[in-house]
Amino acid sequence: MGDGSATIPRGPGTANGPTAPPHDRQPRPRWPESRHYAALDLGTNNCRLLIARPQGGGFAVVDAFSRIVRLGEGLASTGRLSDAAIERTLVALKVCADKLKRRNVTLARSVATEACRQATNGAEFIERVYRETGIALDVITAEEEARLAVLGCHALLEPGDGPAIVFDIGGGSTELVLVDSQVPVPRILDWHSAPWGVVSLTEAVGRPGPGSEGLAALYADMRARVEASFAPFRDRLQAPAGTPRLLGTSGTVTTLASVHLELAAYDRSVIDGLIVPTAAMRDVSTRLSGMTLAERSQVPCIGAERADLVVAGCAILETILDLWPAARLGIADRGIREGILRRLMNGRML
Repeated sequence: MGDGSATIPRGPGTANGPTAPPHDRQPRPRWPESRHYAALDLGTNNCRLLIARPQGGGFAVVDAFSRIVRLGEGLASTGRLSDAAIERTLVALKVCADKLKRRNVTLARSVATEACRQATNGAEFIERVYRETGIALDVITAEEEARLAVLGCHALLEPGDGPAIVFDIGGGSTELVLVDSQVPVPRILDWHSAPWGVVSLTEAVGRPGPGSEGLAALYADMRARVEASFAPFRDRLQAPAGTPRLLGTSGTVTTLASVHLELAAYDRSVIDGLIVPTAAMRDVSTRLSGMTLAERSQVPCIGAERADLVVAGCAILETILDLWPAARLGIADRGIREGILRRLMNGRML
């Protein structure tokens, strides 16, 4: 799974966002800077669009859109995308289509992930999206999803020796990628896709029993399911040489980092590139898992939209921390969309 895409300037993250070396010695591709490119990522839980133009060795964001659509809601029990979920998603995709048109996008790629991979009516949904919005969704494999996530966020990996793990906790699945980061574009050594994301895991375990004992039992059930799904990857891993490094990209890690910092409202400039002690992320996870739904709804940066799904994210994250015992966790508010843009701007459509 080697990657020949354009080199992304590397540098450690800071609390104010990623930093890059003042002089990038890698050759910069000559992209036409007047062109607009777009990447759309339709996941099990979110619909995200990024429109950008080339700038130097990277790109400048021109427009963006993100909405929780819960496309995979009920999928675990029915095997189908529900009518309500489809309608919610189409509304969001029509907003994206309007932005693509107004921004005169030259080249775009739109991808769909786990929900559309699993649903028996996934192909029918893809056809309807194209018919009603003009957006041609490409249902990518879990392997490609992992590859794009790494390409989009690896610049935020802390410097260090030995391999690192980059992970993406999605709505319907979680991707774990072991990378060799001693080269400008990390070489993927191994990867694993587990069938648990925040939506699928939440729906699988159902509602908690009464009281704190019920909440604890539900969380233990989540952790056990995730641990079992990670077992094949765990068995292939060797003890990390040097200091273990972790980088996470997903709504789970950005949300939990916001809770850790006690932000009143989400601030990407603070979160993207942040480095957090893993012990602090465990503390946040433990605290949230012991709260009721109503209590979680009152936590800033979680609210009613994420309150029912955040505990599943906590369970997945803690199991990853068990798997790869790093002392610090890098937080990335970037991933698949940025990976797609790098590919498009480098003249590769995958």
